[in-house]
Amino acid sequence: MSNLKIGVLTLQGGFDKHIESLVKLGVTVVKVREALELDGIDGLVIPGGESTTIIRLLKNFRIYDALRDKIVKGLPVFGTCAGMILLSSGITSHRDQETLNLMNYKVSRNDYGRQIDSFDALLNISGLGEDPVPAVFIRAPRITEIADSVEILSEYEGSPVMVREKNMLAASFHPELTDDTRVHSLFISMIKNLKMSVQNQI
Repeated sequence: MSNLKIGVLTLQGGFDKHIESLVKLGVTVVKVREALELDGIDGLVIPGGESTTIIRLLKNFRIYDALRDKIVKGLPVFGTCAGMILLSSGITSHRDQETLNLMNYKVSRNDYGRQIDSFDALLNISGLGEDPVPAVFIRAPRITEIADSVEILSEYEGSPVMVREKNMLAASFHPELTDDTRVHSLFISMIKNLKMSVQNQI
């Protein structure tokens, strides 16, 4: 049993399946709705949903500044779909929409199609071996600009769909909508490695 405590942002969106995946992996899950609940967690998942609604609720619940500050100071975070949008430095398709402006890539919202255009794909993801990982794309964002500081972990049809920068991980797709927990395991491994790196510096 892991002693990690991972938060899942539960303001809006598909957080339940993320919680199920993390529980399967033996970590303690904390539902995060307010700033105080960010204290004491080892990592945070920002789920899919409506990115405009989530950013508005972050402001309304006065969690936006605390969340951004925690991530800047090293809190590991994993954003999926809308979470990827929120972590981006901007949205090329909706330039007026605010983000957390944390990762050095920009996205176009719903670029893989509308809800009716949802699809499954098998992805090769760096660090997860040779067996392809099932992924579900629902109104997924597409990365349109990306800096050299961002590591590309997986691509689909030539576009990055999973990326990492420092303590931040982001995916265009929904790993939580399959029975395969390897992507969440990758995030847990990332958290453990970052914690070990910090301890070694002390």
